[in-house]
Amino acid sequence: MMIDVHCHLNFHAFEKDYEKVINSAYDAGVTKIINVGTKIDSSQKAVELARNYENLFAIVGVHPHHADKIESGWEAELEKLAKDTKVVGIGECGMDYYRYKSNDIVDPKVQKEIFIKQIELAYKLKLPLQIHNRHAGKDILDIIINHKSYLSDPPGMFHCMSGDIDFLKKVLDLGFYVGFDGNITYKGIAPGENTELKDLVKYAPLDRIVTETDSPFLTPQPKRGSRNMPENVIIIGRFIAQINGLTLGQVEEQTTKNAHNVFKL
Repeated sequence: MMIDVHCHLNFHAFEKDYEKVINSAYDAGVTKIINVGTKIDSSQKAVELARNYENLFAIVGVHPHHADKIESGWEAELEKLAKDTKVVGIGECGMDYYRYKSNDIVDPKVQKEIFIKQIELAYKLKLPLQIHNRHAGKDILDIIINHKSYLSDPPGMFHCMSGDIDFLKKVLDLGFYVGFDGNITYKGIAPGENTELKDLVKYAPLDRIVTETDSPFLTPQPKRGSRNMPENVIIIGRFIAQINGLTLGQVEEQTTKNAHNVFKL
């Protein structure tokens, strides 16, 4: 029995069959799913879906890719969404300095401004953060340290954990949990990184790990190439167990506790 703490059933990839996907996840042993927004409209969709399913929850926020595309009044809209009883966190928010084919790097000053506003909102509503980081670890840590008094206990989690061991240690020292996805099953080191993800999995204490799929993205092996789905969080749990010499049952039990600790599910 596991929890997927980060997926995007609110995206177009699931538009035609999200109910089937949700039920398939439950049948596979996924007890709870957290659906994550990346801008106002997808956050609204995440909340709407969560209202319709007992074991589906929502996180609302603005992804750094959309930090320069939001309209005036977005803060009030986001706060209104975040007050829904099915919302368990703010995110995915953070910073991203990776140059994608489909999305250039958003002005870091704008990213920082929008990230800080979401930290402030999380503090106001006493909600944990779900943080997106890609190649922006130093700046994210600087912002978090400068806003340490705004953090909840626990403060939240880093989604799709990446970086090196030193960065992971700093994240853990600040009280954050770390999420691992299907890319931990991939061989080699990701572009722009210098540490294999399996080494981060080995270093992170099990009582600080949460499991996530980032569906429809980051499908784990051996299903890579197909649409990812929340049911595949079981594969991720099995891989974490294999790396650390544990049973799947141990990983399931502890990561489920961890998800409840972070998001008060």
